[in-house]
Amino acid sequence: MVKVGIIGAGRIGRVHITSISTKVKNAQIKTVADPFLNEETAAWAKSMGVENTTKDYMEIINDPEIDAVLICSSTDTHSPISIQAIQAGKHVFCEKPIDHDVAKIREVIAALEGTKVKYQVGFNRRFDHSFSAAQQAVAAGKIGKPEIIKITSRDPEPPTPEYVKVSGGMFLDMTIHDFDMARFLAGCDATEVYVQAANLVDPAIGEAGDVDTAVITLQMENGAIAVIDNCRKAVYGYDQRAEVFGSEGMVAISNDCQSTAVISNAQGVTGEKPLFFFLERYMDAYAKEIEEFISAIENDTDTPLGVEDGLKPVLMGIAAKKSYEEHRPVKLSEIME
Repeated sequence: MVKVGIIGAGRIGRVHITSISTKVKNAQIKTVADPFLNEETAAWAKSMGVENTTKDYMEIINDPEIDAVLICSSTDTHSPISIQAIQAGKHVFCEKPIDHDVAKIREVIAALEGTKVKYQVGFNRRFDHSFSAAQQAVAAGKIGKPEIIKITSRDPEPPTPEYVKVSGGMFLDMTIHDFDMARFLAGCDATEVYVQAANLVDPAIGEAGDVDTAVITLQMENGAIAVIDNCRKAVYGYDQRAEVFGSEGMVAISNDCQSTAVISNAQGVTGEKPLFFFLERYMDAYAKEIEEFISAIENDTDTPLGVEDGLKPVLMGIAAKKSYEEHRPVKLSEIME
């Protein structure tokens, strides 16, 4: 049984507490830490089987019984806590992004060198049943050589301007998942990014210095062209679709809905709207990614998403922002240099 500590008891921390407590075998949550922990959250954690709660995450770092740490705290804490956990010999699951600063991500990479610590980054969409099936079809050669990749990612509601100010912007907060998915589906990295973007949903987002609508074109190493379309607001629900067109065919995935029932009558043909938010769409994927993390610890194998997989989408996000600001394609080599 792998004993884990979870740092951060906000929305994503609660997701992992729930999934580990109810779905993940061979893992037990010993301690949950959050500086803003209140009695209600502590009581809820205890009801989920958590042994201890604290406001001091160093109790997790310093606990010899805890094998692994899940970092679910604010983004600005991800890289420093990663390094503290690595130095303490704890295996680390870190929610994306590791950091907005590439230099700080490289500090995490340096801290991992020469250790036996397992490090996994939380890009949960890779573990979704539909996205996983699409990637497996591409990897098995069922559609031939990938030529065009299309990814649609639209949130049901825009974030608050206050969130936008600290999120790193849409490219590092929202599109980062799509950058990872483009790499996942193509089976390689991107070489160039070009962005057209605008502030169309909420003027306050623009006033906070960000965009909320974008079309992004990626040139992939294998020659494929990937196109990502993002919007912060889709009134009909959480819109997550993808298509890979290849030399020998195509694979496409649609949104998950409450049911596949379609009503056809004199008024028209209607079906269910997509599930409303990511918590509904991806709860099973969140459990699956932790299962893979625990398996890597128990079997001494590589994690499915290592620290380099955390670095690459951040580089792509920085390139996207530069492309938008300078109105030109940006090569990833520019950012890496």
